[in-house]
Amino acid sequence: MKIEQVALITYTIRDFIQTPEDFRASMKKIADIGYKAVQISGMGHDVMPAEEIAAVCAENGLTICATHEPSDMILDEPEKVVERLKKLGTQYTAYPFPRDVDFTDAESRNKLIQQLDKAGAVLREAGLVLTYHNHANEFYKWDGKPALQHIAEQTSAENLHFEPDTYWVQLGGGNVVEWCKMLKGRLPLLHLKDVGVREGNTPIMHEIGYGNLDFKPIIAAAEASGCEWFIVEQDSCPGDPFDSLKMSFDYIKANLVS
Repeated sequence: MKIEQVALITYTIRDFIQTPEDFRASMKKIADIGYKAVQISGMGHDVMPAEEIAAVCAENGLTICATHEPSDMILDEPEKVVERLKKLGTQYTAYPFPRDVDFTDAESRNKLIQQLDKAGAVLREAGLVLTYHNHANEFYKWDGKPALQHIAEQTSAENLHFEPDTYWVQLGGGNVVEWCKMLKGRLPLLHLKDVGVREGNTPIMHEIGYGNLDFKPIIAAAEASGCEWFIVEQDSCPGDPFDSLKMSFDYIKANLVS
């Protein structure tokens, strides 16, 4: 992994990107930390035009490596996703969360899988890539396999790729290294998020290197499976999220890049 492949998802700083002025200031802070790429997420489409987002990122030397788009838009209006990605100048997006999907119900989960495959085909035909971002609920099992495996097996490898999240794979009871191997050829994006616990047996998200995940074999497995972007995410931070993002970046730079 090269340092140029290390990105962050703006969901981590979502409270600091809700106006054009804040977005500009935040992208400068991110660039000053040393990040060279961002995944756009956590800001409504009405905050600023996609072309302006792209321009601000370019001014700060930041590549837009991917986005998260609304779940319903991806499934119901994939053509709008295509239009937005082209304006942003990025190839990848991720389906962020299976909203209103009940994995215990066969009809509900089958509908989602079929819609993902169809939406992915629309993006593929436009030269773009739809990925699937997991949480812990995709490790609910039926027929002896977790939902995430069913989604992978029942969609075309050409139409749907994946953006596994290290924290949520671990929390769901999965093995992060094995999942990176399993998704070989369909793993352009990886969310890096560390796992720890606080007193009281409650799991907590940590800055990279400050929790309990062993990232070296995870990075190696992801690279072997074709990962292009390693994206830092921390949904909740103990203080200033920019401080947490710097801690993660500094650890990655010192310990995980080649």
